[in-house]
Amino acid sequence: MNPVATTEPRERLPLRPASDGPPRQGSTMTIPDEQDRKSEHSAAAGGERPRASSGRKSLSIRDVSMVFTRAEHSVHALDHIDIDIEEGQFISVVGPSGCGKSTLLKLVAGLRPPTGGEIEILGEKVKGPRSDVGIVFQSPVLLPWRTVLQNVMLPIEVLRLDHSAYKAKARELLDLVGLGGFEKAYPQELSGGMQQRAAIARALVYDAPILMMDEPFGALDAMTREQMNVEVQQIWERSGKTVVFITHSIPEAVFLADRVIVMSPRPGRVLRDLHINMPRPRGLDDMLTPEFGEHVREIRGMLGKADAAGGRDDRQTNW
Repeated sequence: MNPVATTEPRERLPLRPASDGPPRQGSTMTIPDEQDRKSEHSAAAGGERPRASSGRKSLSIRDVSMVFTRAEHSVHALDHIDIDIEEGQFISVVGPSGCGKSTLLKLVAGLRPPTGGEIEILGEKVKGPRSDVGIVFQSPVLLPWRTVLQNVMLPIEVLRLDHSAYKAKARELLDLVGLGGFEKAYPQELSGGMQQRAAIARALVYDAPILMMDEPFGALDAMTREQMNVEVQQIWERSGKTVVFITHSIPEAVFLADRVIVMSPRPGRVLRDLHINMPRPRGLDDMLTPEFGEHVREIRGMLGKADAAGGRDDRQTNW
């Protein structure tokens, strides 16, 4: 990835109070999506290059395989996955349905152990659920009897952190995701996009260094989804988190990522680790550039060839 040459580092949102830090291994929390609001960033021709990498590994996935078994049937979901991700990178994972993208997310979060291989976060082997990984699922999963602010503060209560120390940060995050003024609203009073914004703030509030986002915008309309892509990029740039974003949308994967991991049909293997060396910040108009279109066509061609060459292993799918 190309380093930033002439621009000043972007200001990062202070995401952790001076006291109280969550333990590494522990409960895993969740994130989700967003609304319809302003914000269209267009990257000028001489815009910023992607941010300089720290060079430190945030996440290492080494020779990971996953086979699900039940009675006499089995599903080979993942096959010898090797991925290294540096701190602060935005990684998209794209592939056909059933290729193991969501399974990979659950393995990284420690929700289940892999059949083979190992996963390390910040040099520590994943042995169970972790509090340093935030997960964004397709649904916001907000508690309807709690206000927006109370939902955002839920991880602080679960992890038994200092409520008063994190409440101000929760309000800052709501401002960051465009929900300032909605602190006392209830989930049913928000649009689908706004609920997803609240869920993103909830995942950020306890300062997990890694965010795993599992198709968080799949249920949104096209216009809201585009705006969410712009805003997630802005949140990532300010927070400095490592993000792994799972999607079926090739344009979405290219728009957001520093690198796109392209996966084969089941059993999921890494077909290509493609670097996206486009300027940041990216705006929606960047989707019209030849460079963007070339990346999209390249990924689509890879997936098409992989499907034609054999497709998924349907002999193992009788669950």
